[in-house]
Amino acid sequence: MAQLLKVHGSMNHFFLLDQSQFDTPLPADTLVALTKTITAKAGLLDGADGLLVVSPDDHAAGRMTVINADGTYAKMCGNGLRTVSRYLAEQTGQKEFVVQTAESALRVHQSADLAKGVPAFGVEISPVSFKAADLPFAQLGHDEIIDQVLPEIHPSFKFTAIAVPNPHLIAFVSEAELNGEAIGEIGKRLNAPNPYFPEGVNVTFAAIMGPQTIFARTYERGVGFTNACGTGMSATSLALVLTHPEVAALDQLITVYNPGGKVQTNVHQENDQYWIELIGNATVTHTIEIPDASLQAGNFDGAKVTETGEQADYDRFVADLPVHGLVKTI
Repeated sequence: MAQLLKVHGSMNHFFLLDQSQFDTPLPADTLVALTKTITAKAGLLDGADGLLVVSPDDHAAGRMTVINADGTYAKMCGNGLRTVSRYLAEQTGQKEFVVQTAESALRVHQSADLAKGVPAFGVEISPVSFKAADLPFAQLGHDEIIDQVLPEIHPSFKFTAIAVPNPHLIAFVSEAELNGEAIGEIGKRLNAPNPYFPEGVNVTFAAIMGPQTIFARTYERGVGFTNACGTGMSATSLALVLTHPEVAALDQLITVYNPGGKVQTNVHQENDQYWIELIGNATVTHTIEIPDASLQAGNFDGAKVTETGEQADYDRFVADLPVHGLVKTI
């Protein structure tokens, strides 16, 4: 029997699969096919936003590979990294360690619980780049995009483009615009074939709620609107510090609300390089025992699902947030 976990960070849901439980790791094509099947709404437990694959690594506590619901690979996933960090912490007994991702080895640590029954982890989000080649973008008239109106995309929104290393395009908007139709249209257009972001881009729109406080909503490449995007909230926090210094600064906690809850971020600069700490929940909602043959065949025959009870604790945490209901969860 194989084990899967259903997990989430800020209601950004994933299935987590540890390759070390198999004598022979599942090959890439099997993992992609499994991801497409299991994450669909008609899949297991109403689907998810992606699959997190944990593998052994010689130089880190483990390696995380992120497969989006459409079968594409993501360079990083901040919400997913928190749940992988919790899993590895429980496997190894460590509270502070390194996780290898597609781009780099990232520092992670156990944080204080957000509320009763809501465990939390802090994770490093890096490397950071503003270069067109790292996102990539083209035909927009800029080598870097920081607080710029891009008439090709929208007549008045000011955008900032940051790779962390996932590519993000960020705009600060009003609360009404955060709930309007334009943001979905932009996200959909930039993730269909287009001349500006040929590989697509994660698009985050954020409303400034007060000092060191924002509400962020992200249209994720390969997924669509999600309840939260960890790298998106991190990149948006950096954009806030750069473009709105009157409300945010380096080395100070920023509260980032999202449709799935809230996280905290802290933007740092070391040797002319930025990095962001992302702190938030790492919730396990279900454990799934499934025959190996069913898993590899992409069906769920014989699966035994057990609820952990952690979702009820998380729901109570979210219900007490001051912006609960500003944007509905998915």
